Order: sequence, then structure tokens, then C-alpha cells
Amino acid sequence: METTTQAGSGISEALRQLGIEDINSGACTGTRWADTGGDMLDSVSPADGKTIAKVKQATAADYDRIVDQAGTAFRQWRMIPAPRRGEIVRQMGDALREYKEPLGRLVSFEMGKVYQEGLGEVQEMIDICDFAVGLSRQLYGLTMHSERPMHRMYEQWHPLGIVGVISAFNFPVAVWSWNAMIALVCGDVVLWKPSSKTPLCAIAVHRIISRVLSENKVPEGVCNLVVAGSKHVGDNFLSDRRVPLISATGSTRVGRRVATLVGERLGRSLLELGGNNAIIISSHADMEMALRAVLFGAVGTAGQRCTSTRRLIIEKKIFDTFRDKLVKAYGTIRIGHPLDSATLVGPLIDPGAVQGFRDAIDRVKKEDGKILCGGEVLEGPGYESGCYVTPCVAEVKKNLPIVCEETFAPLLYIMPYESLEEAIALQNDVPQGLSSAIFSTHMQETEKFLSHAGSDCGIANVNIGTSGAEIGGAFGGEKETGGGRESGSDAWKVYMRRQTNTINWSSDLPLAQGIRFDV
Repeated sequence: METTTQAGSGISEALRQLGIEDINSGACTGTRWADTGGDMLDSVSPADGKTIAKVKQATAADYDRIVDQAGTAFRQWRMIPAPRRGEIVRQMGDALREYKEPLGRLVSFEMGKVYQEGLGEVQEMIDICDFAVGLSRQLYGLTMHSERPMHRMYEQWHPLGIVGVISAFNFPVAVWSWNAMIALVCGDVVLWKPSSKTPLCAIAVHRIISRVLSENKVPEGVCNLVVAGSKHVGDNFLSDRRVPLISATGSTRVGRRVATLVGERLGRSLLELGGNNAIIISSHADMEMALRAVLFGAVGTAGQRCTSTRRLIIEKKIFDTFRDKLVKAYGTIRIGHPLDSATLVGPLIDPGAVQGFRDAIDRVKKEDGKILCGGEVLEGPGYESGCYVTPCVAEVKKNLPIVCEETFAPLLYIMPYESLEEAIALQNDVPQGLSSAIFSTHMQETEKFLSHAGSDCGIANVNIGTSGAEIGGAFGGEKETGGGRESGSDAWKVYMRRQTNTINWSSDLPLAQGIRFDV
């Protein structure tokens, strides 16, 4: 099965280190891999268009057995003290450190992001493990003064149950860790359904953490994996009352489906959906710094981040100058195999993504936009997969219909503005509300951008780009981005249930609000 490209890229050794075989089971309950009965799934690398390995997918019956096992495990796991759960997560972080290089290489090869980004994604997993360890001793509630004499009130947080995690291909391991590590220290158990485009990354992660689970005698069913198509694990997963929380990352269309089915059973859904992120570039900006931020934000991960920069709103007096610098910089971008150290932009995930890119460019032209550079599909040696494109810059008039949609590819729209109020209005005038930024050294401009009258996004940055969020802050957005929050700050609260407690330590029974009910 090994190809020349695989052998030359070091991926064969990485697969060996990670325990990835030619055919892999698609279901795991922590340390035990199931003999699954589903269809065979080929994992195809967008780097060369060839199969890396195969996965025997799970069926609906496999899913039911795993959920039952997870429910049993939860009743044991929740009673383990939170700091002890944190210690196990700490060991998972150390295991990920040990396998950072091969896992980062696999992330790069299976997904298509460049090697440095693959390593960065694994580092993000390690960082969230460290964060979760500290959190395990800080699951704080509050105390409140009661209006009744000799009464005490407080709130506490209890584990929720099974947390279902549906991850997308663009961050095949990090997003799972944002959810899983926080959920685990909160006392929950986790069931992961990864993208069928990047199943090997998920299998590799479970092989890495299985040793930690085994050494700590963690009950089977605390960390679960199900690789399956939607015909086997789809609506039944979303409608399953045994799973109180579904955390889903994906498109707005998928998010609507998740919200509908989970909402019908009054379950919880944590949604991280589409982004249409803009940077406002003021005449007061540091132009070189802004240019570097735009380049990484727009072409990093080949434009396949939910936080990728999609729109540039540039003050009219510097529009021409910045546009020309940007187009010149785009001409220097090195496109190639994601494991080549010289590459800055790798492939799109698959031919379907390439077609979406081409369709969007056609619409830009039909809507009187102007293509300034890029937009081609590369052919020839090294580009045999058909997934390599040249990042595109399009000059448009305000927010054309296509500009208000998210194209998951390196397509950047630029438009001028005259007043900051106009720029903020353009920034907000899209259905999505994930990430935003302004480049300006003018304090009044930056403070207005961050004010109630400024950006309506869940993330608003000053003098840094739209992508590359740190794990310490809560990550998520508003409007069609779904309203969910993951990772840092107090995002942990969504994985727990809040309980208010009142204790009467008197020998009387006064009622609240002064009500008298004498018998």
C-alpha cells in the first residue's frame, strides 16, 4: 500500500508509531477496539490523492452498545474526585507530547494542512490538557445570602453525562480535545464521531490515550470513538436521550439539523458553525503588520479554518496601496505538498472543496466582482490529487450576495470604506458572527470596534488577525455561528448541570417572600 510519496514524507514511519494498520477498527471504548460490522472507508490524502489506510466503520448496533457502555462508565467516572480525573488528563497530555511529531505529521498528511500547522494542532491538544488539569481544582460554585434567618444558600455543579462530540475535518484532533479534556475533568464521559474525511487522526489519538486509560484502570466507556457514516450514526445519535449534550463543529446547514433534533428532545447543543470573518484596516494601521496577519488569516490551512479571514474592509485613502501590496505578496506564496518544509499552502480537503472554490469565483464574476489574482486549479507533477489551488483575491462592491456566504477555501474579498461606522456596518452585515479584527493604532477607533456599537462577533481582536485563537479564552461566535463556547474561560459550565441548594439549620420553617401558611 505504501507509495513513493508516503515513503519520502516520513508518513509510513508515523503510521507505524501511531499503530495505524492497513485496515483499522472504527469503534473503541477506551482500550478495547470493537469488531465492527460496517462498510469499509478509505482515508484518502489530499496531498497525493491516494489511500493512506482503511477503516471498518461502526454500525447502528455498534453505536448502541457503546452508548450503553458509556452510560455505565459515567456512573463510576463521576464519583472519582475531580483532581484525580485531572491527573489522568495530565497524563494524556504527556502522552500527546510523546507522540507530537508523528501525530502532527498524520494530521498534516490526512487533512492537508502544512506540517507546522499539524504540529500546532497537537500542541493545542497538549495546552488544553494543561488547562483542564488546573480546572479540575476550580469547578467553583457560589454562595448566596438567604432572606430567611438561619438558612444557607449555595450552588454547585454536577457532571452531566455522555457528551457527544462531532468534529470537522479541518481540525481533526484539536476540537475534540477542547471538548473532551474539559468534559473529562467535569466528570462526563465522551463519545467522539470524527469527520469521515479524517478518521485516522481520531484512531491515532485513541491509540495514544489508551495506554493512559489502561494504566489508571479507567472504566471502559469513558473515552469512546465511533467512525461511521450518517446512515448508521446520524439522526439516531442526535435524537438519543442518553446523550444530554451534543457538541458539533461544522457548517451552518449541519448545525441547523443538530439544533433541531437535539432541541426536539430538549437536549443541549453546543454549536461551532460557519465564519465569515473580516479585518478592518484603518489608515492608522501598521501596514506591514496588517499584511502579515492577512496573509496567514486568509491562506493558512488553505482557507479552511472557521476563523479564516474572508473579507478585508480597507479605508479608502489607503485602499489602492494596500491592495497592490497584497496582490504582490500573494504572488510569493509557496503551494505544495503539506509535508514539504518550504510549503506555506497545502491542498484543499477533496475535489468537492475545489469545485466549491471554482463555483464561488464564477459567482463573483457574475456579480460584477473583479478577480485580482489566483483562482486557478494547479495541475502537473506534485498536484496529481487535483486539490491544489492558487489563493484568490477578489475586489468587490460592498457585501455582494456571494460575499455574505462562507466559501471554505482561500478566497478573500476586499472592499473600501470611508468612515469607521461604515466599516463596522459592513463587518456586521453578514449572517455569521465568529471572528473579527481591526488594525489601527488610533485608540478611539479600536475602542469603538470593541464597544457595544462595534463588532457583533464572539471574537474581536485588535492588531492581530482573525485566526489563531488561544485556548485560554472561550471560543465561539454569534448568529449563524451557533452561539456555542468551547475551550477556556468558563466554557466548562456547559458540560455540567447547575444545582441551587438551600439548607435550613434552624428549628423553624419560615417561607420565602414572607408568605404565611399556618396550619
